[in-house]
Amino acid sequence: MSEHSHTDEHAHGEHAGLSKKKIWEVFGILLLITVIEFIIALWAIPGKHMSQHIGNYVYIALTLLKAFYIVAYFMHLKFEKVGLQVVLSVSFIFIFYFIVLMLIEGGYLHLHMPLV
Repeated sequence: MSEHSHTDEHAHGEHAGLSKKKIWEVFGILLLITVIEFIIALWAIPGKHMSQHIGNYVYIALTLLKAFYIVAYFMHLKFEKVGLQVVLSVSFIFIFYFIVLMLIEGGYLHLHMPLV
């Protein structure tokens, strides 16, 4: 029984770095990124201040940055062991790589297949 209470105390001590101040900081960063995305989508691209092609890449990069903050802080991945972080990061990179390959191949088939 004492072993169980020790484990509970240890689990709470690991995540003590996520204070209310840090949560509000991460919230502010996520809000800022979202505002930038809205500016790109509603002002920069329609007003021809940025091309659609460049806007898409910037928008995707900002969305991935938001995903990092959500996973790292609110899903507590930042507080996990380095081994788990590496395994999940490498898995994410491979999934992203395969999605890009499928998109490239999908475009290739569309361009090189005869119309039926």
